[in-house]
Formats: sequence, structure tokens, C-alpha cells
Amino acid sequence: MRPLIAIPMGDAAGIGPEITVKTIASPQAQKYARMVVVGDRQVLEQACEFSSVTLNINVIESLSEFIDSPDVVNLIQRGNIDFSTLRLGEIQGQCGKAAYDCIEHVIMMAMAREVDAVATTPINKESLKAGKVDFIGHTEIFGKLTGTDDPLTMFQVRDLRVFFLSRHLSLVNAIRSLTPEKVCDYAVRSAGALNRLGLAQPRLTVAAINPHGGEHGLFGTEDDDILLPGIEMARARGINISGPKPADSVFHFALQGEYDAVLSPYHDQGHIATKMVDFHRTISITNGMPILRTSVDHGTANDIAGRGVADPVSMIEAVRLAACYAPCFVR
Repeated sequence: MRPLIAIPMGDAAGIGPEITVKTIASPQAQKYARMVVVGDRQVLEQACEFSSVTLNINVIESLSEFIDSPDVVNLIQRGNIDFSTLRLGEIQGQCGKAAYDCIEHVIMMAMAREVDAVATTPINKESLKAGKVDFIGHTEIFGKLTGTDDPLTMFQVRDLRVFFLSRHLSLVNAIRSLTPEKVCDYAVRSAGALNRLGLAQPRLTVAAINPHGGEHGLFGTEDDDILLPGIEMARARGINISGPKPADSVFHFALQGEYDAVLSPYHDQGHIATKMVDFHRTISITNGMPILRTSVDHGTANDIAGRGVADPVSMIEAVRLAACYAPCFVR
């Protein structure tokens, strides 16, 4: 039996509904998983229409009514939108509120083990704020609703996996947030996350902050003062970890299989490395939670919303990875 993946429709004014219906209709995604969507029927019907996707929408109250057919969208109606006031491509509070409602429901389903994993579509931070949703993004929502204090973000593209020691901070504040203890903690937790994803003895490394790893103080001391002590602390706890390694080469070697994962000190360093390999197939996986969540790593693309031109390849890949890792999260 293929894994059952829950998909929230995302921001109704963006491309989330469009890539959702295109993914549901994709033979490739259907090969990997069964999919159930949580969202608004009219929004999805509109997405099918302007995308020229032919699907029958089966509104269900429970998964016992699920129809496993390639031309059916199994939909749990949530996040009701006032369709008469919906404006595609615009920031709207109702879209942020509805997106949150859908996410809340798929988390509830996953926590109850009704589905094997969640694959999320993009949401808009401005819409969340306009809808008075007190979260900045998916990771924070999933952390709160699953009781996870500090979820681990991991990007995967092909065999390159990247964890992030900091998320949405300025570069200066990201570096200031690092301590040897934090590096050690993330190394231990990252190794544990990889264990759960099926890697029994993961090989980790840490990307350097400064050029050439600082050259022992010539280009900065953060690598020697912060990263190296943290790495040594992690080694003392039995973690197979090396570094810091110069960031201009370490991601290449990880992609070639020398390491199972790289710990990246700051946001753009790891984002650029993964997205240069394959922008559309770079997928975000939120680790450290009792449930599995994968996600596209692109935004709501409001500038092309409603035009039917959004590429679903990233969403299909998110479903594929969710199905691939789902057996590690046994129901």
C-alpha cells in the first residue's frame, strides 16, 4: 500500500492550489503515494479550470470515504474562503487564516496517525500577519502544534542533505547566535534525525563561516572559537562529525557522497548550495518532530497566480520524499 500523504492547499491567492491539483493529477506522484488534500473546494475547482487539469473532487468527512483513483481529488473541506472576494495574486488576511486552518488540520491528522506524512505547499508570511495568525511560517506552526521546541530544518536535493544552525536571522545575528554548545546540540540532534530517516551511522560535517575556515585567524576567529569546540564536544558524545570545512568545497564533496549531511551556520549559505544543484527539486524536511513533514522550498509566486503556468515539479518531489521516508515514521 502506497503511503498516504496529506497536502494542505496553502495560500489560496498563490500557486499552492495550482501545484496541488497538478501534483494530484501527476502519474509520477500517484506512483509514489496516495494523497488527500485539505482545503477549499471552490479554490481547487478554480485551480483545475485555469490549469486545464481534469479531476473529480470527492469531498470526504473521513478517510473511510477515500477513493484511490488517478482522476479523483479526495478533499477534506477546511479553510473556507469567501470566493466572491478572493483576488488571486494579492495579500489577503482570509488566505492567511485559511492556510493556517488547513495546516492545523493536517497536523492533527498526522499526530493521530491517520496519514503517514504531510507535504506542504507555500504560504505567505504577509497573509498570515494580515489574518492575525501569530506565526511567521510553517516551521514555527509545526513546532508549536506538535510540541516540538526547536524543529530541525533539513534540505535535501539528490543525496545532498543540509541542516541549518540558524534560520531567519540577519547574517550578523546568525553568527552571534552560535555557541559551541549549540553546534554540539545540533550535531547530536541532526545525527538522531538521520538515524530516524534510515541512516544508521551518518557522517556529518560543518561548513565554515569564514573564507577557507578562517585560516587560523587570518580571516576571522569564529571557526576556531565557536565551531571547532562544538564539533569536538559532539565527537566526545559519539557523533561522527568533522570540520569546519571550507564552504566553497564542502557541499560539492557532500553531493559526491563523502558526507551524509552538512551543518550550515547560516540561512543563505545552505540555501544557495542546494538550490544551485537543482532549484526545483530542493525539498525542505522538518525533523525532530513526532510526524514527518516535507515541503516545497519556494514561495507563493503571487506574480503568476491564476495563470496556469506554475511548475509542480517541486511539489511532486516533496510527495516523493514524504513517501520515501514515511516508513521510518510507522503508524
